[in-house]
Amino acid sequence: MTAYEHADCLGPELVVIPCGSRTLGWPARAADMYLGSYHRACRRAAETLQPERLLILSTRYGLPDLDDVIEPYDTPHGTAGSTTARLLLEQATERNVVHLDPVVALGDARHTALVHTVWPHGRTPLAGTRGMGEQMACLAAIREGQARHRG
Repeated sequence: MTAYEHADCLGPELVVIPCGSRTLGWPARAADMYLGSYHRACRRAAETLQPERLLILSTRYGLPDLDDVIEPYDTPHGTAGSTTARLLLEQATERNVVHLDPVVALGDARHTALVHTVWPHGRTPLAGTRGMGEQMACLAAIREGQARHRG
């Protein structure tokens, strides 16, 4: 991996992590809703970065705070009712996070592309990884403080 060092990411103002397809079956805090290993790996890596703010990019709810109570859902990217760039911009503006910098977006290309519509300067450490295995390894490296980031 090349580009900037892990230290360049420490202390970002905002980290945005993806939701997950595996969820609880009842309303819960966004922090507790997602059960999948990928979401959990992104969350652990994000917490290691010690951001001032951590938000989830939900395909249904946009940018819920960790304490927002949400309903379970099954809304894939790009389907009716899924989060749009316009909704993200509106929510980022309402939450007063639209001007934050630096911003780190963890997740696959679909998630980071949406994040870049609001924060085009956002850093994307998983960019260029080839598949889930490489992404999980990169997330583990971030947690261990050994990562060299991309994007």
